[in-house]
Parts: sequence; structure tokens; C-alpha cells
Amino acid sequence: MGGIDTVGHPLLTLKSIWTSSRVLLSLIAIGGLVTLGLVLASAVWASRESDVAALDRQRELVENRLHKQVEDVASELELMAEGYANVIFSSNENAKIDVVGGESFGHIVRSIFGYDQAFVVSLNGQMALQTDSEAAGRYEWIRPLLAPMLQRATQTSADGGEPAQIVELMRLEGRPSLAGVVPITRMTSETSTPTQLYLIAYRYIDGPALDAFSQEQGLDGARFARASDPEANEVSFQINATGSQEPLGFIIWTPDLPGSRVVVRLVPALTTSAIIVAGLLGVLMVLLHRSLSDLQQSERKARHRSLHDILTDLPNRALFAQRLGQCLEDQRLSTKRSLVALVDLDKFKAVNDTHGHGAGDELIQAVAVRISGLLGNGDMLARLGGDEFALLLPDRAGDDRSYLDLCNRIVEELSKPFTLLAGKANASISCSIGITTVGIAAQSASEVLHLADIALYEAKSAGRGRCVEYSASMNRSATLREELKTDLSTLLRPSDTSVAMKGQGLEVFYQTIHRAVAGDHISGAEALVRWRHPTHGLLTPDKFISLAEDSGLILDLGSFVLRQACATAALWQNGGVVSVNVSPIQLRRPEFPDEVLHILDQTGLPPNRLELEVTETALMGGDEFLVQATLARLRAHCVMIALDDFGTGYSSLSHLIIFGIDRIKIDRSFVALLGTRKDGAAIVSAVVALSHSLGLATTAEGVETNEQRDFLIAAGCSDLQGFLFSRPVIEPDMTLKPPKAARPA
Repeated sequence: MGGIDTVGHPLLTLKSIWTSSRVLLSLIAIGGLVTLGLVLASAVWASRESDVAALDRQRELVENRLHKQVEDVASELELMAEGYANVIFSSNENAKIDVVGGESFGHIVRSIFGYDQAFVVSLNGQMALQTDSEAAGRYEWIRPLLAPMLQRATQTSADGGEPAQIVELMRLEGRPSLAGVVPITRMTSETSTPTQLYLIAYRYIDGPALDAFSQEQGLDGARFARASDPEANEVSFQINATGSQEPLGFIIWTPDLPGSRVVVRLVPALTTSAIIVAGLLGVLMVLLHRSLSDLQQSERKARHRSLHDILTDLPNRALFAQRLGQCLEDQRLSTKRSLVALVDLDKFKAVNDTHGHGAGDELIQAVAVRISGLLGNGDMLARLGGDEFALLLPDRAGDDRSYLDLCNRIVEELSKPFTLLAGKANASISCSIGITTVGIAAQSASEVLHLADIALYEAKSAGRGRCVEYSASMNRSATLREELKTDLSTLLRPSDTSVAMKGQGLEVFYQTIHRAVAGDHISGAEALVRWRHPTHGLLTPDKFISLAEDSGLILDLGSFVLRQACATAALWQNGGVVSVNVSPIQLRRPEFPDEVLHILDQTGLPPNRLELEVTETALMGGDEFLVQATLARLRAHCVMIALDDFGTGYSSLSHLIIFGIDRIKIDRSFVALLGTRKDGAAIVSAVVALSHSLGLATTAEGVETNEQRDFLIAAGCSDLQGFLFSRPVIEPDMTLKPPKAARPA
């Protein structure tokens, strides 16, 4: 739309949110990856710790098992030594060795106990029990290796101690072996000197013994090696000689690693979990990104809505104030001038009330389009609210008067008819424009708008449908209005709380109303308020009623007039009706019926002697149901309702029925046409005929001549009011005599 300014929309907040969002998403992604990494690292660490513990346990078991085998060999050799003693020693006196028995027991040692070889030797290391030549040759081969162990055993006996029993891990024939020496002792009956022999036995631990050992200990694939050369998945255990601690070799096996086994089993599950978590994280990031994008879009919309009018999408009052403030700043450094114009639609409320708020909204939008089409680049149009618009015309040269042409074109354009509601309704309006120049460095935005508002008021006072440029002389009328508004506020709301002081200066005049038949007898009077101002004299309602409505004092003023009128009418002897005007603001208050009935009760005036005059504008609007209920309640208490100025606006015949109207007042503008234009007589006759058809009374206002009176009586009008009968006075003569049949001066 042309002329719409979008100043005042910095996106710093949006950029900050977007930057923060990206940082947040990155942190979430990094956090997710770190979490997954920690889970995997924890699993690997736990598995390694478990494997290390299992491996240490297996090595400890191997070591303990070797020690256990040493102990088992010692026990077995002791048992075998006793067996040899019983077998190889005969029972004769000379203790001859039973060779055959010894050979048989040696077979048992090798086959049953699993030893690779067993020898019986004497103290000097010679074989005491001869077996086969192969065994003798083997003994001679390994005798030097066994000699140190035998020497330690025989040395213990020679020193007078108990015969020693020795079992060691050692290398025999290049193979790791378990070898032991145990004494074989047999006491004779003739002497205390024993016959001392020694049993030497050994077995290799790298053959079948290793296989049995690995089965017992659960060593998978155990093998013996001279050097530590395990495969990547194997471990080794070094075997040392018992005496010399010389390395004998290594037992190598594939260890049982439960941690690695668990990890291997968990890898598919962990992988699947990682994929799921990564997928969920990705979905979360997408959703977060989408949410943040939606949030940014919502913020843009909210920011736009906060600075633009929802109905027209024009800049609103807040944005206009920003732009005007910036214009004032720029004006201090510029030789050019800027202008502000306030545009107020004329007759808009009538369109809104007649065709509904939908038509009113459509009209506002159409007005915005028409004005925007006339603006140039850089010009700004804003809607301040309701039917009020504002123009900011920046950077105009000092002698440039084109803004007046622009404003006049706007007045002309808005005076053209508008087609509304898809062609179902047509509206003709106009507009008033107040213009002021932004040229004083010390001015504020509110001061500029105030000056434009003064010019706008002058345009409305001059008859509407025009543009007026502010001048200093207008300050006097504006000052007068403010002075009157202040004085009226002091009058109706005095600082002294005494009720007696309230309203001093306000006077209620009465203009009599006469029957059109029965000799023009007085039927009542209309209450008309006047303000006797100490400076400006007696002021009529047109000078201060609008001020009361604008300042919110109309409720106090209306209550004052109603109370005074009812109190005065209660004193009339003829029982005439008093007619009081009611403003739309009063009528739309839910408390209004209670207030009226309370005043009637206080003043003692019967309700059927009170007639409230309302305009058709007061009946229309968004509170029609409230107004209808208010009037219905008052009529239920016999208060009469008169419709004032009928025919001058957008009259609706349905209002006469819906709102329960008792009387129609024919406006003075129609009465003035009688005798001057024939269509005046037609209009008055039509209104009177309509009233008769609906059973309503009629009162003609502004009757000033006998001819007008005679025509109205002939037409069937029920009551007459005007200067012909009486001017408004404070104390009317309410007798029943007819007035003089002469036109007053």
C-alpha cells in the first residue's frame, strides 16, 4: 500500500534469538554426542576393567594351582614313600630289599599317580633299586640336575634332623617339571640305625599334565612355550624354578574376558541405541529449529501488530509517534520543513450505525486505500483509531504548497460514494483535515499533534468537508474551549463537596408546548439548559454540550438538568408534561433507569409527566439491546419516550417499533419549508400520516408563523412548539389560556 512507512522495526532481537538458537542447537548436538561418547567410553572402560580383573583372577588361579600341585606332589610322595617302605623291605633280619616288590610299586607310581619316572636311591645318590636299563640311563642323565635337591635332603639327615622332604619346580630334560625327594625309612628289630633310602619322582607339566591343568582351570587353548610369544588374543604366565627362580617357560592361553564378551554382545544393542538416540536428537533439533522459526515469525507478527493497525495494516499511533519524533530530530539539522495533517471522517458514525460495523470496517479500509493512492514516496499515513487518520509529509521545501493540493484531493476523493457490502450498501461521507507545520525545534510530538487537532476542530466548526491549516489566531478559540471546559468541570464537580454549590451558573429554561386543538392550550414544556458564564455571558447548549461530551461531564450535566426539570415540573398546577433531552452517553449507561426513577421519587413528579427526548443516533450502535432494555423499563413505569429530529438523519422505521417510541418530533428544518417549498409540506404531511398509522403523537418544532400553525393543525399534528407561542424562559406561564396569535419579535 502506497505511503506506508515501516520505520521502527529493528531486528536486533530476532538476530539475538536466532544466534542464541543456533548456539542452543549446537550445544544440544554436542551434548548428545558427548553423552553417547561417555556411554560408549564407560562401557569400554567397564569392559576393560572387568577383563583386567578376570585376567588377574586367571593368573592368580594358575599360580595358586601350581602351588597346590607342589603341595599335592609332596603329599603323594610321602604316601608313596610309605608304600615303597612296605614293599621293598623284606621282613628278614638283614632287611634285604625286595626288588620285585619295588619294581611293581614303581609301575603303580607311574601309571596311577601320573609321574613320568620314579627312582629309589641311596644316600650317595646311587640307584638302590635297579629297574630297566632305560630308566637307569635316564637317571644318569638327570642325576646332576637332581643332585642339589638330593644333597639338601641328605644334608638335613646328616645334621641329625628329621629326613627332609623337598618338592620343587625345575627344568628336567629341557622341560618344566615338578620333582620331589622324600626319604624311605625302615627300622630293624635288632638296631636303632635305620636303613635310609630316598624316593625321587617327577612329572612334566607341559604335556598331558598341562591339558588336565587347563581343563581344571578353564584355560582355553593352553600351551607351553619357552619364550613369551603369545598371539594378540592370548596371555602368558611365567613359570620360575623354585630354588633358583630361573624362568622355566611360559604357559600361554586364550583368556576368558567377560567384559569384552559383554561388549561384543552389547555392540549391536549399543549401536542400535546410538542410532535411535541420534535420530531422536536429530528430530529434536528439527523440531526445535521449527519452533524457533515459528517463534521468530510470531515475534515479527507481534512486533508488526504492535506498530500497525489490525484493520488497515497502516502504522498505528505508536509507530506514527516514533516516526514523528524522528522527524523532529531530523528537522533540527534540515532547512526543509515537514507537515502533519489529521484527517477525521465526517458522517462515519451514521454509516456504521445504519449498515452495521462490518460496513464501517470496510469503509475504513476503503478510505485507507484511497488516501494511500494519493501519497508520494516518503509520505506516511497512519490510523490513530476509530475514524481518525494522520499524515506525515516530510522534507517539503519552504515555498512548497503542494500539501494543500494533496489535502484538497483527499477531501475530494473521500467525498465520492463508497460501495460497501458487495454492492448491497452505498455510503457518502466527507472528511475534515487539520494541518500544521513541523518547524519549531523545541516542539514535541504531542505539541505538533495538538496544533493539528486545533486546526481540525476549526475545519469541523467551519462546516466540515474541508482542510484548514493551523494559524496562531486559532489558539484563542482553542484556549476558549479549554477555558470553558475547565470552568464547566469546576461548575459540575466543585472541590467543595456541598451539593448546594453544584451547578451554580447553570440555568434551566422552559419552552412551552401547545396542543394543536382545543385552543392551543399548554400541554407541557421542553427543558433547555443555559450557562450564565461570568465572562462570556449567557451561553446556549451548542457552546458547551460538545465540551461536556468530550470531557466526560455530560453525565453530571444531564443529571443536573433532569433533576431541575423534574423539581420545577412538580410545582406546575396544570399537570403538564416536562420534556428533557437525553444524550446517547446517558442512555447507554445500565444505571440510567434507576437514576431517572430515583429522581422522580425524590422530586415527587409522577412518571407519566416526564418525557425523555432521544435522537435516533442514540438508539443505534453496538449497545442497541441495552438501549432497548433501558427504554422498555422506563416505559413500564409510564415514562414517555420522544424521538427528536426525526427525518434529519438515517431514519429507520423499525426503530419506531423496536424501541417503543411514544412521540415523533418534526424537526424545525422541515417546518421552515412550509410556505416556501411545496416538498416541505409533502414531507411534514408524510411524517404526520406515518405517526397516525403507528398511533404515535407528533410535535412540530420551530413554529413561527400563523400559516405554519394552521397547516400543521390541518395536517393532524398533535402538538406545536416555537417562537409563535413562547420563547424559552426560566418561569413559564403554565396556565391553559392560548397564546397571542401574533408572531413574536
